[in-house]
Amino acid sequence: MIIRKEEPFGRGFTSITELDGKHSDMLLDFGLLELAKGDVYTCTQQKERAFMLMNGLVVYRWNGKREKAGRKSLLEENPWALHVPQSVEVEVECISDEAEICVERAINMDNFEPVYYRPDDIRSDMFGMGTMQETSTRTVKTVFDALNAPYSGMVLGEVINHPGKWSSYPPHDHPQPEIYHYRLFPKQGFGISILEDEAFIVRDGDTAILTPGKVHSQAAAPGYAMYYIWMIPHLEGNQFLPESRIFRKEHAWLLDKSAVIWPDKE
Repeated sequence: MIIRKEEPFGRGFTSITELDGKHSDMLLDFGLLELAKGDVYTCTQQKERAFMLMNGLVVYRWNGKREKAGRKSLLEENPWALHVPQSVEVEVECISDEAEICVERAINMDNFEPVYYRPDDIRSDMFGMGTMQETSTRTVKTVFDALNAPYSGMVLGEVINHPGKWSSYPPHDHPQPEIYHYRLFPKQGFGISILEDEAFIVRDGDTAILTPGKVHSQAAAPGYAMYYIWMIPHLEGNQFLPESRIFRKEHAWLLDKSAVIWPDKE
């Protein structure tokens, strides 16, 4: 299912999925926080939370600590993010003309130590290199997952789908639900999100919600870079790991770097 961006995201918090409301089967709260200069957002919810800066200049405050973060480009710069457990109060103050923050929340009763992720802390991988004639080369950035944050109840990352190429490919699924939130560069661009046997055009600001077991893959139109945030909740006794992806058997051969694809010859 695609949630369309019908109008500009307004100042303050815009809720897109809710644990106890719309799209609750995603098992996550996800929304976008839009701040203007001088705005201070305070969060005291009893949930695990992550606040990932998308653009602007902000100050994060928690547990008596204060950190400044700034980001100008979703494509050229890694994110800054604050990750806290329930019961920790967080303040985010905007000190630029405007700022935008991705907010992800999950139910998690574990009280882990808050973690502040700087750009150098972000794991960045090039997926698809050396396979499929480079038609599925993309940049995958992982803020945290079960590998570096096994105490967490969720996963947070970003993908840069290079122009004219595919991502989330070969087609795959996993037992956990997943959320994608898209941005296009230039903004008038578009991509395609394939969910099972349906193809949807996605544009800047749209969101895809992927129910468990739903096969998915994406492509960016030539000339347009497609950025998307990816968010996954862990399931009880079944955390999401890289090997959690289940590739469709008929397409798994594409992962072999020695696979011969036309017009290449054996």
